[in-house]
Amino acid sequence: MIFPYYSDQMHGFSLYKGDAMQLLTEVTDKFDMVFADPPYFLSKGFTIKTKSGYIRTFDKGEWDKQTTPDKVEDFNRRWLTLCKDRLNNHGTIWVSGTYHNIFQVANCLIGLDFKILNIVVWQKSDPPTTFTNQRFNFSAEYLIWARKTEKVAHYFNYDLTKELNGGVHMPDVWKIPSVANWEKKCGKHPTQKPLHLLYRIILANSRPGDKILDPFAGSCTTGIAARLLGRKFVGFDLDEKYLDIGRRRYEQLADETIAEKMLKKISENPEEVMVIVNHARKELREKMIETGICYLRAGDSQGSLLVTSGFERLQYLLLHTSGENVEMFRLKSKGSFQIWTKETLEKYGFTPEHAPYYVVLKFDGSKTVEFKRYSRLKEGLNTYRAKIRPLSDFIGIK
Repeated sequence: MIFPYYSDQMHGFSLYKGDAMQLLTEVTDKFDMVFADPPYFLSKGFTIKTKSGYIRTFDKGEWDKQTTPDKVEDFNRRWLTLCKDRLNNHGTIWVSGTYHNIFQVANCLIGLDFKILNIVVWQKSDPPTTFTNQRFNFSAEYLIWARKTEKVAHYFNYDLTKELNGGVHMPDVWKIPSVANWEKKCGKHPTQKPLHLLYRIILANSRPGDKILDPFAGSCTTGIAARLLGRKFVGFDLDEKYLDIGRRRYEQLADETIAEKMLKKISENPEEVMVIVNHARKELREKMIETGICYLRAGDSQGSLLVTSGFERLQYLLLHTSGENVEMFRLKSKGSFQIWTKETLEKYGFTPEHAPYYVVLKFDGSKTVEFKRYSRLKEGLNTYRAKIRPLSDFIGIK
């Protein structure tokens, strides 16, 4: 019988110290999803100074030391075989890598009769500069998503991923920033993945209460995302130093305020679709829905118009009256608006009183958009001010 290095039984969270190959034979649990970021075997044991003056280290640790292609292939086949044994029949696996290892992993998956579903490109919006001027700058990593068997269907939250992508089927290229500094406050891992990446994977491919395994857990990014999203988690790692980082990261979540702020941060996406939230008194709201015209004060003729960041990703309108009678609609044109005069609005039956010019957004008032929740619409004076908020605030993320 094996005992966890760290465990929170209430939330189904466990970390084990040891070799993944051995632990995979000793843990008897079955999992709904595996996320694995295995060694790429790139460490050469030296550092160099780049042309820009930066020091680049080619020694991540003993676990990443270069070895022969045959040994790498044997390693990948063994851990993938063991992971397949630990998956439920409907289960899926995600494997992260670069060109150094991802093709060999794909060949092993095919040889083990997994069914590859997608190869997702993680395009880094802030990639580091490649030290050589003999190649294109490296700005992406790759994620193979495969299910255990051809015959048993997997779970995919298509509706949620579509909503997060503005009502359009989410593509297999994800533009996500690298690990943020706030994610490294408890310590860092040389191959640490951003929480937002795991947040998206876990939402897309699991249900609340599902059990997730990470055989190369490192500083426990998978586990933190799983805990925030209400999933159970088991992680393995050889290095006590990284397990301790993962433990410290996890223990922060006991503070509900910290957990809420962290979940908010990882749900934010610089590419995310936005919603304009606008209060209108009852009669005006009904008139806006009837005409498909929403208007906001734009200032006087001597002023200027400042467009808020995120407006270019605006696709939805949420109308309410003092925080009540909340309805969401789809805009007819993404991220665009018109400027109308007071007189033009009057031609459509409106009676604007506060300014000569207005920002006008046209929407489809004949059909509401379903959403799961909303919060904090009542904010004192801010209740009556239009604001732009991310779609994830309203559609629910769990």
